[in-house]
Parts: sequence; structure tokens; C-alpha cells
Amino acid sequence: MNYLLAFVFGFLFGSIPWGYVFAKVFKKIDIREYGSQNTGATNVWRVCGKSLGIPVFLLDVAKGFLPVFLSKVHFGINPAIIAGLSAILGHAFTPWLKFKGGKGVATGLGVFIGLAPSGAAIAFGVWLILFLVFRWVSVASMGASAVLTILIFIWNRISPISFFILIIFLFVIFSHRANIKRLLKGKEPKFGKK
Repeated sequence: MNYLLAFVFGFLFGSIPWGYVFAKVFKKIDIREYGSQNTGATNVWRVCGKSLGIPVFLLDVAKGFLPVFLSKVHFGINPAIIAGLSAILGHAFTPWLKFKGGKGVATGLGVFIGLAPSGAAIAFGVWLILFLVFRWVSVASMGASAVLTILIFIWNRISPISFFILIIFLFVIFSHRANIKRLLKGKEPKFGKK
């Protein structure tokens, strides 16, 4: 029952499409019709500016962190992992928008702030460095995810959280498959450029 409650809570909380809500309320647009056409913070920032991009990013992080933190406190670490997985799935496949959402990177950051805060801090540092050097959000996201995966395996070896981060890493790569194709063709736009 604890696992089911953690899954449902994580999915419902993660499925709140903050990017869609903010763009609709403050800019009167459907964010899915612009840019990369997803509801994540990066697309909101690109299309609507940092005044909306920053709060959407923070809320996307929060909807990964809160289900994990509450599940960890009340049910334990393994249900918390389930809550984290379902929060990311809820963000990427929100039922409120025909199961189309964001790529799950900000929500994933929130999940690992709850599960492995030291690893999340290092991964965010890697993300920031890669972003500042290359200006590609996709490269920064995939690189940070790879580093976090390696760290979790070093620290935990074979464990539930290790398998979880491997799943998330593969999901991040899958969700960036279009970006990878553009990178290989030299057509991936850098952040801040039209």
C-alpha cells in the first residue's frame, strides 16, 4: 500500500504542468505551440523569458522533491524512489495535456535533492559548467545526468537507487533524442539565440 500511495502521489504531483499554466495565465499562449513544444522550464524561458522561466523551473524542481521527501519521511527510501520515478513520469506524460509534458530534467533534479542531495549538488554544478561553456541545455542536462549516474553507482554500488538512476539516465537520453540528432547535424540552437 505504501508503494501505491507513493506512486499515485508522485505521479499526480509531478503531472501539474506549471509551464503550461504560467504561459497560459501570464502570456495567454499555449506553450506547446512554440519553441520545442514541450512544457518544461527551458522552453518557457526561451519563449516567455526568465520572469516565467525561473518560477517554472523552481516549481518543476519542487514537484520532484516534495513527493520524494514526504514519501521518505512517512514510508521509507524505497517508496520514495517509486515516488520519484512517478513524479518524473507525471511531468513527462501529464494526463492533463494528453500525456505530453516536459523532459523531466528539473523534476529529476528535485527528486535527487530528496534522495541524494550531495549528488544532486554536484550534478547541478556540472550542468552549470557545461551550460556556460557550450550554451546547450541538452548537453548540460545529459552530461549532468551521466555524472550523477556514475556517482550514485560509486556511492551505492548495486542497490535500488542505483537501478533507479540508471533508468532515469536512459530516460533523459531518450527524451533528448531529437536534440542528439540536431547536435550530430550541427543544428542544435544554443540557449539565448533565435
